[in-house]
Amino acid sequence: MAVESFTITTLDRSEVLRYLGYAGQEISPELDARIDEGMARALEVGRPRGVWRVFDVAGRDGGDNPVVHLAGTALVLRGHDIAEHLDGAVAVGVFAVTAGMGIDQEIRRLSLIDPLAQTVFDVAGSTLVERAADAVEARLVGEAAARGQYVNWRFSPGYGDLPLDIQPVVLRTLDATRQLGITLTPTNLMVPTKSVTAVIGFFEEPQASRKVTCQYCYCKEFCTIRASGRTCHG
Repeated sequence: MAVESFTITTLDRSEVLRYLGYAGQEISPELDARIDEGMARALEVGRPRGVWRVFDVAGRDGGDNPVVHLAGTALVLRGHDIAEHLDGAVAVGVFAVTAGMGIDQEIRRLSLIDPLAQTVFDVAGSTLVERAADAVEARLVGEAAARGQYVNWRFSPGYGDLPLDIQPVVLRTLDATRQLGITLTPTNLMVPTKSVTAVIGFFEEPQASRKVTCQYCYCKEFCTIRASGRTCHG
């Protein structure tokens, strides 16, 4: 198991705009400044951290209720969508990331004094935790490369028919409450709210879902492979 804190110094402004529902409309100078302020504040108070482990695939059950079993863990991945996502996988990386409680505290503070700032800051926090997820995914890409394997893309509980109620087992498997401070509400929503869990498949052959160049790869900023003069796609 690996645990790491990440230094993230920039956010993708286009992602913040996408979360805000931007569709090409004109942005006022005031809102433009608010976006810059929200992004800067998220980087200031956020404390992005992640934990991850890799498990061999122990077996699969097919039929109407497909299941993927991971060796050495009680975590069972159920559903047609995750079974398809992991079809052919020999191992699975499981991870959790959080942007930290500072983001939640700032959202609450802004909700009392400045609803517009709260909205912008909220989406900046979402962008920050996704960048942390990119960082962990880059670590798993590196782990796969060290094994002579390849990965596909991350898939989170709540996507498709992978149930959200596996979250307690995911967090226990990763010891994420102790390592990252992530807890769950009675409805399996994570606290801090800007937290993400996901799985990613490890394969013996390259996957068509991955980027075939580094230029547009969202893991590029955190890549540990290119420094060695190689790439994950050969």
